[in-house]
Amino acid sequence: MSNFNFLLFGVYPYIALAICLIGSWARFDLSQYSWKAGSSQMLSNNRMRLASNLFHIGIIFILAGHFVGLLMPEALYHSFITSGQKQIVAMVSGGFFGILCLIGLVMLIHRRMTDARVRATSNTSDIMILFVLLAQLVLGLLTIVASTGHLNGSVMVLLGTWAQSLVTLQPVKAAGAIETVGIIYKLHVFLGVTLFVLFPFTRLVHIVSAPVWYLGRRYQIVRQKGVKPTIPRPQRPRTYEAPARETSAPTAVPGYATAKNKTPA
Repeated sequence: MSNFNFLLFGVYPYIALAICLIGSWARFDLSQYSWKAGSSQMLSNNRMRLASNLFHIGIIFILAGHFVGLLMPEALYHSFITSGQKQIVAMVSGGFFGILCLIGLVMLIHRRMTDARVRATSNTSDIMILFVLLAQLVLGLLTIVASTGHLNGSVMVLLGTWAQSLVTLQPVKAAGAIETVGIIYKLHVFLGVTLFVLFPFTRLVHIVSAPVWYLGRRYQIVRQKGVKPTIPRPQRPRTYEAPARETSAPTAVPGYATAKNKTPA
């Protein structure tokens, strides 16, 4: 095994994970207001909903498939499915959701690059991360094409051994398992690990900001337009009423006679 292969696939994943964790913690601690997706839907809603839904549905299923496919040991699935059958399932499902994700991502890139208002509010990292995701997605789809040449599942087993060896802190075994796979798989794995490095410095951080607190929120009473409230409002006085004043007997002024004590001459 070459030292370069060990550095890329045995050491670099741990460095990338450390940068991801430490960088995310530092950004959340020092710059919480930048911890967001930075939606531009208010600037331009042209095909935004369709593109965003296609991209997010595709990427969620792709990430879930990678997580299960790479980290599930052979002993857990060999009792009901073979490695070759698992590879075919991964190729079909990954290809379907990969194409959905690709369509949505291309639409998002086209919108961000051609819409003047959206482009004006985009920074370098916003544009860069979209093209990195596009490259990673294209590489993933190309691995499906390359997998048609070996349907026995041998490459998937090697990739799974690489991921599981990293989790169990065996970098030498991990680098040795991936050394013999094709270059297209290595590029896909390398760029996937690089995404962990870019994670804390881009809008990707919103992935870990799911609003789970929303499920435990208090109920909100919202009055619809044109519907009278069920609770009557307190009546306000229509006119102003002056407070009652105390009346007292007039005081006699020396030298003047009042109406009561005035005597006829």
